[in-house]
Amino acid sequence: MCVGCVIVADAQSTFTERLQKSNSGEGKITVTHDQSIDELVNGKNAVPVQAAPKKQTETTKKQSETTTATPRQENARDEKNEQAAAQQETETTTATPDTIDTRKKVMKGYKINGFRVQVFAGGNSRNDRVKAERTGNEIKSLFPGEPVYVHFYSPRWICRMGNYRTYEEAHAILRSVRELGYQSAIIVKGKITVQYP
Repeated sequence: MCVGCVIVADAQSTFTERLQKSNSGEGKITVTHDQSIDELVNGKNAVPVQAAPKKQTETTKKQSETTTATPRQENARDEKNEQAAAQQETETTTATPDTIDTRKKVMKGYKINGFRVQVFAGGNSRNDRVKAERTGNEIKSLFPGEPVYVHFYSPRWICRMGNYRTYEEAHAILRSVRELGYQSAIIVKGKITVQYP
């Protein structure tokens, strides 16, 4: 009779209750979830289990804020970050007009066949990536109006510049680049980005 009572009492406890039960010498599990999940796991008649809240440290508060944010809150946070970045960008550009912006610029437009000048082609090591990015920054400072692309095209890091519709345009830039000391620069054919008219 006693064994039957223990089995019935154990059967009445839910899965999450058994999971959160603390035994001496074992770790403690805390389950936090929505009531719909509780109904799905434990059945519709189960009473939701709520763990006692513990004191949170500063880092866990920040983690819980980021993990429990709704999409609307995340969008608002992203918009605030973008506005702050835009404000910082305008402050830096107005304060120091002689500096060159080396951040990545995204060109909007459509793709057509054309030409680019390949300034650097390395291997697939971290050192080659650093060289490609350094070359890209140097080209951005030397040719501020030209778009520069640093990508990993398997199996190597590539630095290319420009969106030229004709071979002649690309060749004129190639001569300028080679005069600056990039003797391995070549013209490559491929898809280029052209801005909408």
